[in-house]
Amino acid sequence: MSDELARIAAALEALLPGAGQAPDWTAHPAYLRDGKTTRGVAALDAPAMALLKGIEAAKAAVCANVARHAAGHAAHDMLLWGARGMGKSALVRAAVRDAQYAAPASLALVQLAAGSLDQVPALFAELAQAPRRFVVFIDDLGFGEGDSEGPRALRSWLEGGVAARPGNVRLAVTANRRNIVPRHLAENDDAVNPRDALDDRLALADRFGLTLGFHACSQEDYLGIVAGYAAAHGLSFAEEDALLWARQRGARSGRAAWQFVTELAGRDRRRL
Repeated sequence: MSDELARIAAALEALLPGAGQAPDWTAHPAYLRDGKTTRGVAALDAPAMALLKGIEAAKAAVCANVARHAAGHAAHDMLLWGARGMGKSALVRAAVRDAQYAAPASLALVQLAAGSLDQVPALFAELAQAPRRFVVFIDDLGFGEGDSEGPRALRSWLEGGVAARPGNVRLAVTANRRNIVPRHLAENDDAVNPRDALDDRLALADRFGLTLGFHACSQEDYLGIVAGYAAAHGLSFAEEDALLWARQRGARSGRAAWQFVTELAGRDRRRL
């Protein structure tokens, strides 16, 4: 009976989308890599670039870098770090989508699902054979205490090791801290020279050609973000209500602004 169940399970697994076959890397604007399975995404979801406010310098830098990569020119791997909810991942998606407007077939986004870092070498091998350029997106990256392999692998991907990313791929990583690994973890690294180990672990950010910090926005910027979202959807609001919403969530951010506008639309019985 167990052999029969195993055969049935294998047959069902073979029927899953993408099972046992390589994805068509030219068919979609974006892909999600979840474990060993790759799923094409029909439409890349991202806010309009004009609605991402309070991060103007970062917008210009990321858009320019992604556009160069899409055109086949020299471009950097990117690390976007800092405060939560300030548009790091939204900016990556929006920049790729904007680059696709001019030449849809030139570039695609490949987002790695959480816990799929071990799939990166296999993914790179597949993408290297595709007639297209890619931004491999790793969102909210962080390494836990005791994880020495993750930072070492990331360094290898960025610095030309055996498993380095191919020329048609650039990495876009978001993280809460610039150094990606907690400082106390780096300080506990076991090495002949602890200072060298500390410098090595804390210098992960230096491996990225483009490193951009995102910080909690000012009251003025927060209200500007709310106003931009509200105007785009034909909604009105009171500033004191928007500020109260942010205080109740303990932060002023682009995410809080969008959540407030979602609340406004819901009160007004509208869709977004």
